[in-house]
Amino acid sequence: MDELEIEERFEMACERLREWVAEDEASSLPEEFREYMKVQAGLLEHCVAVCNDPKKMATPEVNSVLYSDIAGSAYEKSFTDPRFCAERFEKYGVKTAQELNWIATNIRDVIVAAYEKDVFKILIWIELFLELAGFFADNPETDEIESALKEMIYYFVHDYDELRVDKSINKLVVSDEDSLVYQLLMNRDHSDESFLYEYGEFISDNEIKVLKYLNTMSDDELEKMAETYTEGYKKGFELAGIDLGQKETVEIRYPIGFEPMVKKAVIQFDKMGLKPTFRRQTNTKAIGVISTPANRQYLHDHRFDDALYLNNALVSEKLKHAKKSFEKYKDYAITYAGPAVIETFGEKLFVPEVKKEAPKYTKEQEEVSLGYRRDYMIMQDDYIPGDKRSFTIIAYPIPEIGEQFDDIFKETVRINTLDKELYHRIHQAIIDALDTGEYVRVRGRGDNQTDMKVMLHELKDPQKQTNFENCLADVNIPVGEVFTSPVLTGTEGILHVSRVFLNGLKYDDLKITFKDGMITDYECGNYPDKAEGKAYIKENVLHNHESLPIGEFAIGTNTAAYVMGRKYDIEAKLPILIAEKTGPHFAVGDTCYSMSEDVVVHNPDGKEIIAKDNERSILRKTDIKKAYFQCHTDITIPFEELGSISVFTKSGEETIIIQDGRFVLPGTEALNDSLN
Repeated sequence: MDELEIEERFEMACERLREWVAEDEASSLPEEFREYMKVQAGLLEHCVAVCNDPKKMATPEVNSVLYSDIAGSAYEKSFTDPRFCAERFEKYGVKTAQELNWIATNIRDVIVAAYEKDVFKILIWIELFLELAGFFADNPETDEIESALKEMIYYFVHDYDELRVDKSINKLVVSDEDSLVYQLLMNRDHSDESFLYEYGEFISDNEIKVLKYLNTMSDDELEKMAETYTEGYKKGFELAGIDLGQKETVEIRYPIGFEPMVKKAVIQFDKMGLKPTFRRQTNTKAIGVISTPANRQYLHDHRFDDALYLNNALVSEKLKHAKKSFEKYKDYAITYAGPAVIETFGEKLFVPEVKKEAPKYTKEQEEVSLGYRRDYMIMQDDYIPGDKRSFTIIAYPIPEIGEQFDDIFKETVRINTLDKELYHRIHQAIIDALDTGEYVRVRGRGDNQTDMKVMLHELKDPQKQTNFENCLADVNIPVGEVFTSPVLTGTEGILHVSRVFLNGLKYDDLKITFKDGMITDYECGNYPDKAEGKAYIKENVLHNHESLPIGEFAIGTNTAAYVMGRKYDIEAKLPILIAEKTGPHFAVGDTCYSMSEDVVVHNPDGKEIIAKDNERSILRKTDIKKAYFQCHTDITIPFEELGSISVFTKSGEETIIIQDGRFVLPGTEALNDSLN
């Protein structure tokens, strides 16, 4: 379909929508659907007005109206809330609340589409609305409605999946200086906050206050912040021996409000020969250019919306579409360098409510979903090889963290730029001790029940080989850890943390048991019903796998970050990126070298890091589908719960690295300065 056809079809659909509203056709529908359809028509009408003049409609007032349905407590009376929707239709005997809830939720993708003037996306949602209105106008029998809505949604997804996949891959690897994001980032006056509303995303005090704060910084300060980010990215390629000169694009992921810094970064990347690509988050999934969620419970409720239609046939078709698009953009894909990510932290602590009315995967769908993620990752690696790309990631606080935001931001900037040479020497002392060992033992103290035995790879040439990477704030900022991929066989014990936040979710008394490096049991104290706790962990830590291996063992050394967390009482709000540096941690899932195990990597001392595979990842050589899990979650033991970390040689000789939460290994004493 060419642009003229789309435009003509769009005009016809908009005209029909205007007539439907003007003639109050909702009043002729069965009573149970009138209010619901009016709400959807109102949103679509508003978005058509935005599309006609997005700049004029980029105001706080319009933003508030567009997100009023899901922001705060209003969500509890919204058709996008699966519980309210179920209760609202239950009194009429309608059993299709999940389908109607899906439409009310996913139709909200038209908001960003309107600001991007993506008339095709708005068009298809108006057409779906009109199809639904026509169906209800025929006064269908109750038993007809469920099957009709399921079919309507299925074919809506099926018919447009190819275009969605193609656009997603295009945005990943193709730089577009005409895109809305590029224009807002590079060609707007960032001293005037009004441009924030042109994104079409929910704009909160976080975005506004971060922008205002960055606008108080000097040009030199912003330049240095950006340089920490871009030079870390560049360093990652150097350490991996990958020629950055062969790359042309860098995917920039950033939070709205950080434009003054990110603009500097784009210019710095340009000097490296890299043009930016940008992806937009969807209505229910945050990735790419993001803003503060209007309602985190809303996101949680809709994380499995595709359960209404997910099946093997759709996944098979989606993979075919992806293959076709990767072939189409293969020349761009091979020059894609990887993501450069800016994260934020400081959101109010959130424990989601589990709603039985929300869509959930069946056991079969869990397997279908995992299979799709695995197969897509393998396909992507064919076109964007893991051993030919890199990344960097850095984090900053947002104003929601509290009244001391300014001080915390300044301290975070300091932590992100700590003396690498000092840490280089300290890490080397730790690595030299660890490399003498057969295994490491990690024990908790007080009420912490941690007791883990971690098996290490055998070094065939200790003069030239090492098990641990000396992490010095290149791809993974800030500085502060030494890490390895353990041998799974013989790695066993209990990992216990009294309280931890993983990807924004809280876990009380998280306890995971391992045998031969694989999870055999897990529990937490979040819910009175232990079964609910297990389900919570399986979904959010195991990502619905039956088990996961230990992909990483690390000793975090950034005691300055640890002290910052305690000083400002924000330990629970620190992102994994920083929290993992504040103590020893174990990651469950893939190793840190996933899909790039064959890249030869050396530490600054010249030794090759040989511990990049484990017994699962090595299966990539015989059956790649069994090798990877598409997840990696770090779980950190805080120093106050840490009893000891010791390394044991084959002869049983013990070297203590940490005792009672303090570094005791000679050469590491400086790390205690922050702790004392």
